[in-house]
This record gives sequence, C-alpha cells and structure tokens, in this order.
Amino acid sequence: MKRLVAIVTSLGALLCASAALADHPIELGQTTSKPAVSCPTNCQAVGQVTGFMAQQGTTKHPFQPRRRGKVVAFSITLGQPKDSDISFFTNLFGGDPAAQIAVLKPVPKKKQQFVVSGLSESFALTPYFGSTPTFALSRPLTVKPGYIIALTVPTWAPAFAVGLANDEVWRSSRDPNKCDDVQQKAAQTARGQQASYGCLYRTARLMYTVTFIPDPRITNPVKKKT
Repeated sequence: MKRLVAIVTSLGALLCASAALADHPIELGQTTSKPAVSCPTNCQAVGQVTGFMAQQGTTKHPFQPRRRGKVVAFSITLGQPKDSDISFFTNLFGGDPAAQIAVLKPVPKKKQQFVVSGLSESFALTPYFGSTPTFALSRPLTVKPGYIIALTVPTWAPAFAVGLANDEVWRSSRDPNKCDDVQQKAAQTARGQQASYGCLYRTARLMYTVTFIPDPRITNPVKKKT
C-alpha cells in the first residue's frame, strides 16, 4: 500500500511538472488529492491579502507557467462558515467575502518583489459557500514566463486549508516585518501596484486553481519572401 501511494504521489508530481509545458488548457494548482477546507470545523479564513502557493507537496511554483498564455477562469473551494463566523470575519475585514485573480510580474533585481500586470474583476462568494465555484473572467489575462498567478482577497474568503504538511507553502503581500498581522490591508487590487512577497507560511494552502491556456506552438513558420 505504501508503495502504491508513493507511485501515485510521484505520478501526480510528474503530471504537474509536464502541465507547465502542455499545449492544451490546464488547471494550475490542481493536485491528485485536495485537502479539506477549514470551515466550519476550526474555521479560518484568508483576508485583505494577495497570495500564491510557492509549493504544493513535491510541486514547486505551481502557479508560475513556463509558457506564455492566458488565464480565462479560476476555481475556489469554499468552506461553510457558521453565522457567527461570518459575522466575525465581516466585522474583522470590513466587507462581504470576495475574491479575484492577480497576475504578478517579477521586479528585476528585487527578490520577491512583484507588480500587478493584470487583474480580474472581483466575484462575490457568499452564494457559493460549501462548494467549488468556477468563475469565467470577462477578459483573459496575459501571463508571460516567470509571471505568477495569485489570489487576491480584498475582504475575506473561507478558502483556506490548515494543519497540513510542512511542504505546503504560500507567500503573501503583507509587510515582511509584520507577517502575522492579518488585519493589515495588503491586498493588491489595482494594476501597477507593487509589493514584497517576503512573508512565507507553511502547513496551509490557499484553495484555488487557475484555468490557463498556453499560446499555441508555431509548427509551420511562414518563410519570409526574398
């Protein structure tokens, strides 16, 4: 049984790695097994922040495609918070739950510094508690090699899995000197915004995936006339 689990895990990592070079639409961040979202038991939420997974198990940089392409949709797995949890998070973070996608461009020669190059519209989450809705973007977002596709939560979202293994790692846009201050308004909600992603967290996962369509490979280049 242990050998079978090891084979399945290795196969999942291989599929995730090869997906970065695939020619067909792929779901970035998707894994062979999905952890349970925290709510309603031990209900925790992510709030007022932009973040992305730096590692999911053996897969590193799951939201950093190696091909140029377009983000056309994203899915988010939501817990079912109790009424008391909803009131608490709404008061704490100042609004109803919502989420959107941000494309982050690395800042040259500045480690873990990113600027927002693309941003989707924001989607209300309350009607979809306890499910995994998929939201189609009204306008595809361009992603170039080296860019990262992050989840922006302007208010709060019950889309958080906790108590996981040490190889579940995510980064946030919070002040690197105040990584544990969850009430700071760190969400990147406008194009051109720049932030440091020096805050690193382990044993938790942001519960989102992204539908990415790579640009087609040119197999029959047009020859220039001489």
